Parts: sequence; C-alpha cells; structure tokens
Amino acid sequence: MGNTGAQMGGWYRKEIKSLADIKGLKMRIGGFGGKVLSAIGGVPQNIPGGEIYQALEKGTIDATEWVGPYDDEKLGFVKVAKHYYYPGWWEGGPQLSLYVNQKAYDALPADYKAILASAASHAHVVMQAKYDAKNPAALKRLVASGAKLHVFDKSILKAAHDAAMALYDDLSAKNPAWKKVYSDYAAFRDEQHLWFRFAEAGFDNFMQTGRSGPAKKAAPAAKK
Repeated sequence: MGNTGAQMGGWYRKEIKSLADIKGLKMRIGGFGGKVLSAIGGVPQNIPGGEIYQALEKGTIDATEWVGPYDDEKLGFVKVAKHYYYPGWWEGGPQLSLYVNQKAYDALPADYKAILASAASHAHVVMQAKYDAKNPAALKRLVASGAKLHVFDKSILKAAHDAAMALYDDLSAKNPAWKKVYSDYAAFRDEQHLWFRFAEAGFDNFMQTGRSGPAKKAAPAAKK
C-alpha cells in the first residue's frame, strides 16, 4: 500500500569515516535496522518523531534516520546535524502493507473486495511517485541550507550487511514461519540482483553520468 523507495542514511553531528566511528554512536533508529546497528557497535535509540530534533540538538543522540529529503526537510534536522549520509542500508525499499482480518475480508461482497484492492494499489503507486518527484528538489534545498552529503564507507556497508545476514540466519533457525517467507524472498532477490546488473543498473549508470539532458557538442580534440 505504498513505498518510499530507497531511503537516506540519516543525519549525523559528526562525520562517520569508518566502522570505528559507529562504536558507541547513539542513533535514533528502530526495528531490524536497530538490531543491525547494535551488532556493529552502535547504540539504537527509540525516540518518537516529535522529540528527535530536540534530542539531536542537545546531543542526547548523535544521529538520526528518518525517511528522505522530502520528509527530513520538514523536521529541520539540517539545522542541528549537517552530515547527511546515504544510502539507508536498512531501508532499501520499505514496503507499506495493508492487513485485513481474514474473516472480515471473506464476509465482504465481491465489489467491496475489488474496491479495497484497487485503493491499496492506487495508494502504492501514488506514494512512490510522489517521493520520486519531491525528493530531488528537497535534496537541493537541504544542500543549499548547509547539508553535507556523504556516502557511507564500504566497510560500514559490508559490516551492516554481514550483521543483517547473521540476524536473518538466526531467525531462520528459530522461526519456521520466518524461514519459509525469507527463503522465498531471498531467492527472488538474488535473481533480481543478477538481472538488474545488466539492464536496469547498466542503463541507470549511463544516464546518471549527466547524458540525459540536451545533446551536447563533442569536446574539441586535444592538440598534439
């Protein structure tokens, strides 16, 4: 019933140059992301959205993640933490879902079931489209306001990935329902990664080098 697309990696009071900088870092982050952060040395904090700014401003926390430029801009994090990191390795494509009681759903007339499915599908498409459309302009405004963009060091991404895989393996060993769902999902994900390496990623990589604008004149050949 919606998706934000890949999220940003959050706002930090100081630069995060290596895995060592994660040790003892107090960060507002929840869910599986918090578990992974803990595994690589960070200290996850559960703080309501309305209290994050004050906690960051006072230094009660060192960092926070939220969503992406469009939503982050509204909360003003750039005023109290200038370092804006990407990607949000814990939310590469967070899917929002609508859950309906099975008995209540089964009791609905066929047309109501169709309306429910249509509304959920519409919400999904619209949410994704809005974030894709509004994030670019918001990111430019944040940079103009002083945000310093950084990409996470690969050592941090690798450590987080390894910790996540270990967490999922542990859950699979303890929870048959998790194992059933995750095994199917993981197999599909791996196939998609293989495919995206060729068409999708190849195309995006080419277009993101700045060739998508108006045709440009070829640069003059260097003189020998």
